[in-house]
Amino acid sequence: MNPDVLDLARLQFALTAGGHFLFVALTLGLATVVAVVQTVATIGRKPLHARMVRYWGQLYVINYAVGIVTGIVMEFQFGMSWSGLTHYAGNVFGASLAVETIVAFFVESTFLGLWIFGWHRFNRWVHLAMIWIVTLTAYLSAYWILVSNGFLNNPVGYRTEGGKLVLDDPIAVLTNPSALLAFGHILAGALLTAGFFVAGVSAYHLFRRSSEWEFFGRSLRIGVFLSFPALMVTAVFGGVQLAALSTLQPMKSAVFSQKTAEIAQIQADMVARFGPGDYVPSEAWTRGGGLVMLLCFALMMYFTFAGVILACFKTVVFRFRLWHLALMAAVPLPYLAMISGWVFREAGRQPWVVYGLLKTEDAVSDLSPGAMRASLIVFTTLFGLLVVLNAWLLARHARRGPVDSGLGHDDRDGRENPADSLPVTSY
Repeated sequence: MNPDVLDLARLQFALTAGGHFLFVALTLGLATVVAVVQTVATIGRKPLHARMVRYWGQLYVINYAVGIVTGIVMEFQFGMSWSGLTHYAGNVFGASLAVETIVAFFVESTFLGLWIFGWHRFNRWVHLAMIWIVTLTAYLSAYWILVSNGFLNNPVGYRTEGGKLVLDDPIAVLTNPSALLAFGHILAGALLTAGFFVAGVSAYHLFRRSSEWEFFGRSLRIGVFLSFPALMVTAVFGGVQLAALSTLQPMKSAVFSQKTAEIAQIQADMVARFGPGDYVPSEAWTRGGGLVMLLCFALMMYFTFAGVILACFKTVVFRFRLWHLALMAAVPLPYLAMISGWVFREAGRQPWVVYGLLKTEDAVSDLSPGAMRASLIVFTTLFGLLVVLNAWLLARHARRGPVDSGLGHDDRDGRENPADSLPVTSY
């Protein structure tokens, strides 16, 4: 395998997967926030809560719509750049990817469409059920993705036939500890991302002395009171994963801990088992990613703990402008933590794409450096434009604040919702 093709293929997948991950983190968390707020709005039937559903729901829809395009693009790469992986292990990890596609596109997207266009057409309880179906199928989508990724990091439930991996024990694959621990870690991290996002956007409007002070005061508290428990749960799952590395991926654990003697021993064992080669992952990426993740966690821990205390005082929520600036500046922290954690997880298993079974260099498609370079340029440019577009759309809508137009708006001012006999301004 041409080393240039290998490096370019790895760089392309790292950039596109990381870019897609940025969308997924906010989508999962914000969907949950919207679903919970809509539940409160449906039960309490207060206009303020209904407006919060529409405002934060609009931001969720924007992030979802742009993010789904990045997910489609990512799927193409397995066939184009990593044909060796799909040929060797596609019978196992490809099945969960197929289920994820069905769940994401045929269930989640369908009910999201019904939720978007179903305002004032469905009974309020039916409409509430739709957003919960969207949220739960989003969780399922994340789970199936992590089943695939968990198999790559800790292959279980397979047997070898004709030089290929074949599914042998579906239960083992579905309950893979590498997948389950990552699933809990990702879901909590997504809620953390949404909490920081909601608090940061709300702080922006409170800092500018918005007339919607009650709306954004409540939203800020939602973001702050969500962030702290989400961070704690994220840390628990992260700590369990780190402890499990000594068993699942001892080389990654040794590199992160800088245990030189242990690294040399594991390298010698792997050479004896798999033949000559360098089985030590890059310390810069593995240890560096892990340390950045832990540093972000420490900053967010102090930040969220102080935030919970400050948010208990109304005067602070509405008038402490220095805190508002800090909340705005802190929005990127969970993104940075999740991306660095992803780098630690993926870079640390090198040189394996399927740990202990298939090396990365054997999984790359037989492409010329020129073709791979052109693919990298196209994919990177596309993803860069999508990230910029998403950021611009989110910022544009977030700055506008809650308005009468947009998601869930009905031009029939003063008329009743025919589906529910409720005023269109309430839930």
